[in-house]
Amino acid sequence: MDPRGLVILVAILVAEMSCVADGTLVFPVERQKRSLSAIKAHDAQRRGRILSAVDLNLGGNGVPTKTGLYYTKLGLGSPPKDYYVQVDTGSDILWVNCVECSRCPRKSDLGIELTLYDPKSSETAELVSCEQDFCAAAYDGPMPGCKSEIPCPYSITYGDGSATSGYYVQDYLTYNRVNGNLLTTPQNSSIIFGCGAVQSGTLGSSSEQALDGIMGFGQANSSVLSQLAASGKVKKIFSHCLDNIRGGGIFAIGEVVEPKVSTTPLVPRMAHYNVVLKTIEVDTDTLQLPSDIFESGNGRGTIIDSGTTLAYLPGLVYDQLMQKVLTRQPGLKLYLVEQQFSCFQYAGNVDRGFPVVKFHFEDSLSLTVYPHDYLFEFNDGGMWCIGWQKSVSQAKNGKDMTLLGDLVLSNKVVIYDLENMAIGWTDYNCSSSIKVKDEATGAVRTVGAHDISSVSTCFIGRILTFFLLLIAILNY
Repeated sequence: MDPRGLVILVAILVAEMSCVADGTLVFPVERQKRSLSAIKAHDAQRRGRILSAVDLNLGGNGVPTKTGLYYTKLGLGSPPKDYYVQVDTGSDILWVNCVECSRCPRKSDLGIELTLYDPKSSETAELVSCEQDFCAAAYDGPMPGCKSEIPCPYSITYGDGSATSGYYVQDYLTYNRVNGNLLTTPQNSSIIFGCGAVQSGTLGSSSEQALDGIMGFGQANSSVLSQLAASGKVKKIFSHCLDNIRGGGIFAIGEVVEPKVSTTPLVPRMAHYNVVLKTIEVDTDTLQLPSDIFESGNGRGTIIDSGTTLAYLPGLVYDQLMQKVLTRQPGLKLYLVEQQFSCFQYAGNVDRGFPVVKFHFEDSLSLTVYPHDYLFEFNDGGMWCIGWQKSVSQAKNGKDMTLLGDLVLSNKVVIYDLENMAIGWTDYNCSSSIKVKDEATGAVRTVGAHDISSVSTCFIGRILTFFLLLIAILNY
């Protein structure tokens, strides 16, 4: 063979091999960014969905359509087809748009191909009857008017007015199981998920940030995590490391061995991941706040939510925090950008010019937020904006909740340990790797970071390699 042809064939093999392993029980995560107004609008919708979650026994929070989001790819059915779904720590069930849906999005501006799930095209799909135990558990008892031929329905209405409804099906979920350092193998498990027949609002025909559905990683028994754990496939432990510098990150199910992470207890019997916040420290000064400001009862408390972009604080907390943040720069002139963000011109190093903020939680766990975390550049002209936001009254008693989103969670390994009802985090380079324990063998495996957009790179690389090979053959 012509040496040039041999070289190109090797290149093909390398390109193919580089596109094989992509996470497991590790989910490659992709992040998309939008305008400042869109970020604020999305978070407002997010808070509305959190409030409405109290009457949604089936779980469910909507997809954020106006700002950054994280999603992954999974396989459903036999033979499996690929679906792109939002990874949502604030909801419980997995649902995807189904073939009979008339208003479901058909295209997405995210550069991904949308697919409608068709139970009839899968050899292993079964409808979940309203008489089955899963349906009775979802409705906290027998469904009124239930007959054996009636499928178990689901219906979720969100605080922003969007809604999804359909019926439950049981089929195979194909995911990637870690079987070596940076190596995975396909594995499947039968799970129950929602088949979306009617979508409205932001979940409808809009293609701006459309996905195939949502995969909830909440605490309910209906979540994919709980179903996999109940079948003995995994432990109820998952983690994510969201990279807001390079994009993508790590999303894995399993016990994290490295890095070591300290934890704080989760507040029991809450719809979301609530923790007990004790104090906030700015530049070694503790904010002087009422002792009950962070109470967890009556819908208050502190929620950890990776689906929210910014960080929202009660008015009293926000005012004190902002005063201390700006103390180092008394001559700073603030501008209101897009009618809602406080911004300023600054040519220096923000980490040297502004203070570090620390959140202190129960069991002595702290979360450090650096200036480069809570300040973000608005443009290339030295304009910086402040990510801290004042929350509006969300609880029934009129008190404000504390909601900590990606502003403080990015570039950290965050571990959700539902086996021990704890959550923890540590600063980390999310473009590197973590080590997880294989429960079946006890072996420790390395799991690397991923970016779904690299799939496109692989595809382009294959096309380029094909043309190079064609040119070599023609020349030969």
